[in-house]
Amino acid sequence: MTRQQRAARLLDMASAILMAGVATDSTAEHYRAGFHNPVMFVAPVMSSIGLTASIAGASDPAARGSARRLIFATSILTGLLGLAFHLTNVSKRPGGWSSTSVFYGAPLAAPLAITMAGVLGLAASHVVFGSLDRSRARVLGCLIAAGLAGTSVEAAALHFRGAFQNPLMYAPVVLPPVAATALAGASLSARRFGPARALLRATSLLGMGGTLLHAWGVHRRMGGWRNWTQNVLAGPPLPAPPAFTGLALAGLAVLDLLESDQPRG
Repeated sequence: MTRQQRAARLLDMASAILMAGVATDSTAEHYRAGFHNPVMFVAPVMSSIGLTASIAGASDPAARGSARRLIFATSILTGLLGLAFHLTNVSKRPGGWSSTSVFYGAPLAAPLAITMAGVLGLAASHVVFGSLDRSRARVLGCLIAAGLAGTSVEAAALHFRGAFQNPLMYAPVVLPPVAATALAGASLSARRFGPARALLRATSLLGMGGTLLHAWGVHRRMGGWRNWTQNVLAGPPLPAPPAFTGLALAGLAVLDLLESDQPRG
């Protein structure tokens, strides 16, 4: 498998992870809100369709056709519209824009996950068809770095709300921004890939470990997993940590693309 083929597969896998997170998280959160606005069905449905397209692309390169590109383009638009809805939700809460409204209103960064998943899916198609040149790969690397930093900010807000009761809650606040900085530096300078690659791999493992810790958090609530219908909704969000894994894999894909384009000699 060439670096380009591996990069395309990593991008599809990253897109699938983000799509799966959006599908499960938006379903749970919008169910908790009673789907009071019919528009709330869009995110679970669109992300489920996107998940299918991402898995198909990772399994079979021939599946990256025009229909798939349309799905990912629609996913990008869905996330941007979702952001507008979430901004409106927060602004209409009692007290308007305040720390309480931001903490307990519609999560502002959540809709952008499906936008990023759509971007990564489209990027995978461009890699397969050879239309993702070096300059676009560098822009993609910086975009992924911004996504990592933004996801870390969201984790910081939620863990602050949880009073950082476990020291491990600092990990997603510290490691991903460092990895994002290294990825952005490697993308812009097209060098120093080693440190960025090591930090991205650590961030990928962080996402997996975070899922286990969140599952343990659900277990510790009254009734544990026997009372899963309540505790999964009220406990630590299980779909959140894998976002770090997905973005880290996408970052590794960009490093593969940039390294493959390095002059020999």
